[in-house]
Amino acid sequence: MAHFEELLVREFDIPPMLTELALAAEDATAEVRRAVRDRAGLLQARALRIFTRRGVGEHHFNGTTGYGYHDAGRELLDEIVAELFEAEAAAVRWQLVSGTHAISCLLFGNLRPGDTLVSVTGMPYDTLHPVVGRGEGWAGTLAEWGVRYREISLLSTGQVDTNAFSHTLDNSVKAVFVQRSCGYTWRPSLDLTSLAEVVRQLRSINPGLIVIVDNCYGEMVEPTEPIRAGADCVAGSLIKNLGGTVAPTGGYMAGKRECIERAMRAMTAPGIDGHMGATLGLNRLLYQGVFMAPMVVGHALEGAVWAAKLMELLGFETLPRWDAPRTDIIQAFRLGSGAALKAFCRGIQQGSPVDSMATPVEVRNPGYRDPIVMAGGTFVQGSSLELSADGPMREPYAVYLQGGISYHHVKAGVLCAARELVRDGFVQISR
Repeated sequence: MAHFEELLVREFDIPPMLTELALAAEDATAEVRRAVRDRAGLLQARALRIFTRRGVGEHHFNGTTGYGYHDAGRELLDEIVAELFEAEAAAVRWQLVSGTHAISCLLFGNLRPGDTLVSVTGMPYDTLHPVVGRGEGWAGTLAEWGVRYREISLLSTGQVDTNAFSHTLDNSVKAVFVQRSCGYTWRPSLDLTSLAEVVRQLRSINPGLIVIVDNCYGEMVEPTEPIRAGADCVAGSLIKNLGGTVAPTGGYMAGKRECIERAMRAMTAPGIDGHMGATLGLNRLLYQGVFMAPMVVGHALEGAVWAAKLMELLGFETLPRWDAPRTDIIQAFRLGSGAALKAFCRGIQQGSPVDSMATPVEVRNPGYRDPIVMAGGTFVQGSSLELSADGPMREPYAVYLQGGISYHHVKAGVLCAARELVRDGFVQISR
C-alpha cells in the first residue's frame, strides 16, 4: 500500500479493502489518465502562448471603480478568452452571477417577441426552466416576452434526434439551444464531434439559425471548443471550468461579435453594452483562473476516470465509463436510492477542506424542480471545479461528481464517499 493510501486508512478510517480497490483502479486507468495529462499540457501551452503574445502585464490586474470606463484589464481578458475559444468576441464578467445568468443574457439578447427557441437536447437544466417559461408561475420569462419555446426529445440512446429537425424547425425558429453536459439527466454528454454534425444538419435546414450552446462543465476538456464545431455563441460559469478554482464569481460568453454585443445589451443597457463595469480588483483572479483552467480541469478529469473505475469495481453503474472519451468533467453514478445518494454526498463533504463537519440534506433550491442534495466543502461557494457532488431526489437517484483541485483530493473525497456507502450497507466488501 502506498503512503497516501496508508494515511487515508489511518486518518480517514478508510477500510483497507477499499484502498486496495483504489490502487487497482489506479493501475487499470493509468494509460487513460496519461492521455488526459497530455491533452491538458497541450491546452496549457496554448494558453501560455496566448498570454505571452497578448502581453499580459501587472498593470492589467489594476481594478477600476464606478463606471469602469477604459478598463484595460477587462478588455484584454475578453480578447484572450475570445482567442482561446476561436471566437470573434467574448465577455468575461464577475457581474454575471452564474452560468444560467450568462445563458439568459444570450437568449434575451438574441431573441425577440414572435421568435421561437428550440432546445434540441430535450429538457434543459433545471435552472433554465424559469428563463424559457417552462412550467407555470414564473415571471419575467421569455414566454412572457412573447418568445415561443419547443423541445426535441433525445433518442433513447441519449443522442440528438436530427430526424426531427425537418418538421420542427419552421420559419419562426430564430435560435436553437444545445446543452453540452448531461445536467441531471442519465445520458451521455454531447461531444464536439457530435455537436458539429448537429450544427451541420441544422444549417442545411436553416442557415440563419443562431446556435447557442450551454458550455458549462465542458471548457478545456476537448482540444477545441464549440465555436470550432459551428456554434454561434457559448456561455458558462467562472466557478466551473474556466475559472480554474481561483475566480471568486462570474461568468463568460463567447462567439460571434453581434451575438455577444446583443447579450451585453441585455445584461447592462443599450448604449452601455460591454463598455462599462468596474472590475474592483478582481482582474488578477480572473486572469489567473483562466490560465490555470487547463491543468485543474486535467486533474478533475483524471479523478473522474479513476472514480469511475473504482465505483465500477464496487458494483455501480457509471456514466461515462472509465475508458470512454470525455467531453466534460461530470461523472455520474447510479446509486438506486435517496439514502445512498445522501450517504455518498455525506462522504464527499467529510473529505472536503471546508465545512467538513456539515451534513448535506435535501433542499429545494431556487430554480430546481426537485429537492437537491449537494456536497461541496469548497473555498468558493458552489464551485463545481473544486470537488463536489450533487443530485436530485428522484429516479434513478444518480449522483453527479465533478471537479477536484488535485487528483489526490478526488481520490480522498471519493474514498470517503465509498466508506459511507460501506457503512450504510450499500456496498459489501471484506474487511
